[in-house]
Amino acid sequence: MGNGTVVAVSRSGEHLFSKPNEAGIRLLAGLGVEGDAHCGVTVKHRSRVAQDPAQPNLRQVHLIHAELHDELAAAGFTVAAGQLGENVTTRGVDLLALPVGALLRLGDEAVVEVTGLRNPCAQIDGFRPGLLRQVVGRDAQGRVVRKAGIMGVVVAGGVVRSGDAVGVELPPPPHRPLDRV
Repeated sequence: MGNGTVVAVSRSGEHLFSKPNEAGIRLLAGLGVEGDAHCGVTVKHRSRVAQDPAQPNLRQVHLIHAELHDELAAAGFTVAAGQLGENVTTRGVDLLALPVGALLRLGDEAVVEVTGLRNPCAQIDGFRPGLLRQVVGRDAQGRVVRKAGIMGVVVAGGVVRSGDAVGVELPPPPHRPLDRV
């Protein structure tokens, strides 16, 4: 799994669909992105809080591969970094192929442990009608395929900026494929 690059970083202190780009964001170990609405030890995603506000936050950082933006553009959807709610937009790493427990080294200090796939909801069609069909589909066997990025928890904090390197460290086998978190 080769190395990649951080294309953009984004955050929002409010539960908005899109997050504005920033020059840099600070990841806080065990919490997430400083100043982001999803930062915290326990789950912050509103639908998850309604189910059980005490469950651990496995969705501290949301990452999307810029290659998805390219794919969406080819299908007629213009989507920029941060507009799908991601904190970190990368290029050059096949995020969706990573196993649970993979470590992403972002910049000089920050490390994010991959926990699973983002499960996009109908809100995405409110942003761009028809977009949900582009990021959720089925494979030849009828299994659901989610392409709207991955989620992770912050293992080591640090500042992440556009242009930073993304390193990948795989966990020891057997590798567990990502599922929604």
